[in-house]
Amino acid sequence: MDETAPPGLDTSTAHPARRYNYWLGGKDNFAADRESGDMIELAHPTVRLSARENRSFLQRAVRFLAEEARVDQFLDIGTGLPTADNTHEVAQRRVPHARIVYVDNDPMVGVHARALLSSSAEGVTRYLEGDLRDPRAILGHPQLKEALDLGRPVALILIAVLHFIADHAQARDVVRELMSALPSGSYLAASNFTLDHSSPETAAVARQMIAQGRSDAHPRTRAEFAEFFTGLGLIGPGIVPVSEWLPEVPAHQRPPAEQVAIYGAVGRKP
Repeated sequence: MDETAPPGLDTSTAHPARRYNYWLGGKDNFAADRESGDMIELAHPTVRLSARENRSFLQRAVRFLAEEARVDQFLDIGTGLPTADNTHEVAQRRVPHARIVYVDNDPMVGVHARALLSSSAEGVTRYLEGDLRDPRAILGHPQLKEALDLGRPVALILIAVLHFIADHAQARDVVRELMSALPSGSYLAASNFTLDHSSPETAAVARQMIAQGRSDAHPRTRAEFAEFFTGLGLIGPGIVPVSEWLPEVPAHQRPPAEQVAIYGAVGRKP
């Protein structure tokens, strides 16, 4: 595996985007990311399945937003490293003129941004480096203002990123600030790690890893996750394990909630 890193990139510390890339079978990761991923997999043996189901939820949500909700603007924060069927590819397949802004705080994502900027001729894609914990900086970024018209509906995509904000009140405030900047008819699509369906033993191990700093994903209960959607109209089945949100496979082919361990939902701002 190529371990060449962009100048100034710290490869000795695991990063969520690169670890997620590893779980999805990608090659844009380093030893620290793989070690972290393997350690988490020991506590949650189905974490690779969780990553795949979460990715599938993202694609179904974007497809719904572009095709059914007719949204043509997307703000995807916590983008991660490019893989197959990124947000702009799914959206522009349905709405060729769709405009997408990607945001991430891993410099390596920026290095691969060319793959994220392969827009359709009619559409627009932009990538900017930013941190979800600073929504004001994201909303005020010149590239965002150039690409998106915040006077028209926008789909805010927060997939598997909110659980990296440990403080629930802070995470809730971030979502509120972002959604308050978007007009009526905008949407929120989000997912978050949960221990609601885990055995007491599995949950105890996960919480111990978090307490020891060996895991940086903070679980939320269904009630806590629901707070991100306060005031929004939930779409379809509402708040469910990501594999159960507008699924495209029959029930007997979908994994059980304890294996997925991620809540997902899509809500519309009235």
